[in-house]
Amino acid sequence: MKLTSSQIDHLFTFTRQNSVEWYDLQSELVDHIANAIETQWQENPNRSFDEALQLEFKKFGVFGFMDVVEKKTKALNKTYYKHIWHHLKDFFTIPRILVTVILTTLLFCVVKYSENFKPLIIGVLVVLVGFVFYKMIKMNQARKKKTKSGQKIWLFEETIFRLGGLGGLISLPLNIIIQSQYQSFDYNFDNFILFVLSFIFVLIGIVYYIVLCIIPSKATQYLEATYPEYKLENETRFYTN
Repeated sequence: MKLTSSQIDHLFTFTRQNSVEWYDLQSELVDHIANAIETQWQENPNRSFDEALQLEFKKFGVFGFMDVVEKKTKALNKTYYKHIWHHLKDFFTIPRILVTVILTTLLFCVVKYSENFKPLIIGVLVVLVGFVFYKMIKMNQARKKKTKSGQKIWLFEETIFRLGGLGGLISLPLNIIIQSQYQSFDYNFDNFILFVLSFIFVLIGIVYYIVLCIIPSKATQYLEATYPEYKLENETRFYTN
């Protein structure tokens, strides 16, 4: 005996009611539960749909679907970090590596030879903080707009924008530490350390650019590669608009 379309819809509703708001994870759970219920019916055809559903749900334990969500999130986090590493490596190939070296050298020279570079460093920090919060606000607004319009929410999409903002915030303290260290060295003897700090500062800026600009701009490409349904949904929405 097979589940009806209304019963399948009920399973999607059931997953949402149990804190699974992402369509890709809902689909996986619905497929798993539907197959399990049909297996139950083969053994006990008289068992009701609701009873079979509750029996299957109990197998997920006291935390329900949360363990499944956690495992899936960890797997997608790894995928996200691979994308960051891929783009970061691009900055260490010609000609981008030349740009990185030039920026590092310029920063080194400014700090080394400027009589009063503190306002510049503070200004850079303010710009970085403002940029991070601006991008986070824009990402949050885009998500709310998508939710209100009734579009599907995808876990990997959530991961891209969540970790993008989080990565920017986490690296801010490191920026502050580096900038404080700029002022603590004797620049007549610590040129190597100063150059290393300048390189790290530039590297953090590159990571900012990757997580807040490049990866979000390629989100659709990554999502279509991960979920065939995502591409189909976008094509359907394009032709209906």
